[in-house]
Amino acid sequence: MKVLSDNEIAEYIPDLWLPLTQEQRAVLAQHFNLRVYKKNEMIYSEGGKPQFLMCLLAGKVKISKQGVGGRSQIIRVINHKEYFAYRAFFAEEDYVTNAAAFEACTICLIPMDIICTLIGQNTGLAMFFIRQLSVDLGISDSRTVNLTQKHIRGRLAESLLVLKNSYGVEEDGCTLSIFLSREDLASFSNMTTSNAIRTLSNFATEKLIAIDGRKIKLIDEERLRKVSRIG
Repeated sequence: MKVLSDNEIAEYIPDLWLPLTQEQRAVLAQHFNLRVYKKNEMIYSEGGKPQFLMCLLAGKVKISKQGVGGRSQIIRVINHKEYFAYRAFFAEEDYVTNAAAFEACTICLIPMDIICTLIGQNTGLAMFFIRQLSVDLGISDSRTVNLTQKHIRGRLAESLLVLKNSYGVEEDGCTLSIFLSREDLASFSNMTTSNAIRTLSNFATEKLIAIDGRKIKLIDEERLRKVSRIG
């Protein structure tokens, strides 16, 4: 296992590193681990015991949950340098979701018992996690309303915009830098795969997007935002 310098760790997790004292940073550094996951590899599973705070350093991760009839619903995508996998530990429960790699990714893992020790010593770190959980709750509330009240076109338009905000675009400034299967895009938008395919085709006909296999280019982002807003 590679031993990282303080500067390297500070670059990976600056917002977590900043509130800590030198002694606390030394403790965190001793328990800072990097792990690489292969494409489609499970990172954690529903019903598992939460043990680590995780932060996505490279690659792409999806959070999903099994629903009625075993249907999988993608409920979140994890942004670069976003923390995840810790809520269940604080709630003193098992994982209620699954996390998997969309593509090969690098994740830092810090044992939650170390995080809890540091929180007990540092109110700044405690406030950091309160803010993180509050932001996540607000996003979850908005996403729940959007996925249940918007029509199919609004849901799909929103999903494309969320993916752009989460993972950005390629050098052309338009093509999403994440290439989802139609099944995954449908799951993320709370619709059937056939509805996702048909709506994507309609968007392409209306010149809102262009499609090349799994690549999706956002041609008219402003109109997409309008479709998302009106639902």
